[in-house]
Amino acid sequence: MEFLERLFRLKESGTTPSREFVAGATTFVTMSYIIFVQPAVLGTAGIPAGSVMVATCVSSAVATLLMATLANYPIALAPAMGHNFFFAYTVVLAMGIPWQIALGAVFISGTLFIVLSFVGLRERIIDAVPPSLRHAIACGIGLLIALVGLEWAGIVVSKPGTYIGLGTLSATPTIVAITGFMVTAILMALRFRGAILAGIVAGAILGLLTGVVDYRGVVSLPPSVMPTLFKLDIMGALGQGLLTVIFVFFFLDLFDTVGTLIGVAEEGGFMKDGRLPRARQALLADAVGTVTGALLGTSTVTSYIESASGIGVGGRTGLTAVVVAGLFLLSLFFSPLVEMIGSGYRMGETVLYPVIAPALVVVGSIMLRGIRLIDWDDPTESIPAFITLLTMPVTFSITDGLGFGFIAYTTLKLFTGRIKEGSPLVHAISVVFVIRYLFFTA
Repeated sequence: MEFLERLFRLKESGTTPSREFVAGATTFVTMSYIIFVQPAVLGTAGIPAGSVMVATCVSSAVATLLMATLANYPIALAPAMGHNFFFAYTVVLAMGIPWQIALGAVFISGTLFIVLSFVGLRERIIDAVPPSLRHAIACGIGLLIALVGLEWAGIVVSKPGTYIGLGTLSATPTIVAITGFMVTAILMALRFRGAILAGIVAGAILGLLTGVVDYRGVVSLPPSVMPTLFKLDIMGALGQGLLTVIFVFFFLDLFDTVGTLIGVAEEGGFMKDGRLPRARQALLADAVGTVTGALLGTSTVTSYIESASGIGVGGRTGLTAVVVAGLFLLSLFFSPLVEMIGSGYRMGETVLYPVIAPALVVVGSIMLRGIRLIDWDDPTESIPAFITLLTMPVTFSITDGLGFGFIAYTTLKLFTGRIKEGSPLVHAISVVFVIRYLFFTA
């Protein structure tokens, strides 16, 4: 106990080891859905699901332990929702980039983040992007994730003429997905901490009873990580003209991390005079987590807003994060359960993921909270924001959502004589996107 006191300063923070352990378990339960979702999402990009599961658990544990020891905050980290969809659907599936090269791009963006963690340019970069666009980016990603969830549930299907339409709601896997969503939504309305995980469990049980899910066991030795370990192609990422992709990975990580850290720090009372002590160490933990994840075989690792659930029950120090990291490592021995829950169900030419789908829809709804912070009274702010959040789901591309939003922002500011309101960096990015669309798209 003395060792824990020296390392985490429990008494100074007004907490106890038992309270920190409860907080760590609470945080883990609220965010553990990523263990099931990440292999399913990256599996669509052709990455072996078992290896992704190991990479997810290990990189999350490493980053969370660094957060605990470097910054002494009760903040957990894991592969970010939204980033994984950009990786799988935009970079690999839409652009046709091999997943090894995509991992190389993640590694480069993480390395760049590490460098900026030491030279202090983060705040200036964040300040350069207008708040309306920052909030719109998160909302657009949320809509994209929710759309994928509806597709994986069989609620939204391909339709000739209208492109998409309503699926067959009476189909068994769709009923499983709807049930899982209703359980999750009801528990969230009742303020139950592990609502998303509970919805996944409910869907899995119903799936087993209806034959949608095949029982594959619960406990085993961890899968091999060798199919993805050190398989990233850094030189390929540099040589394929993926500057835009690296830029998006970097900016998404920057926005997510800083936004999450501020939100969680406000919840825990860690902010001092409007600033977060040890912010540099916290950002470094995040960046190292991303680099570690790329080396192991998973997408960008970032701080999780679900950490607020542990803070809500009393977590105040890095000991909470240590508990979360330990539970991530323990999860390595439950790979059959992860494989079972994340397995697909084939209906004709379509593969559905009815157990995972509700989590995507709910996470998408959570990411839309920032829509109220957009300045809807100013068309030069609201129209670019709307274009950003609309374009992402309808084009299945986070990059195009960013590009259209930036171009619209600069154009409207220019023609209304308000060009100086925007940062030169934003306008430069807009010009780059214009050049890309004119000369580098098919």
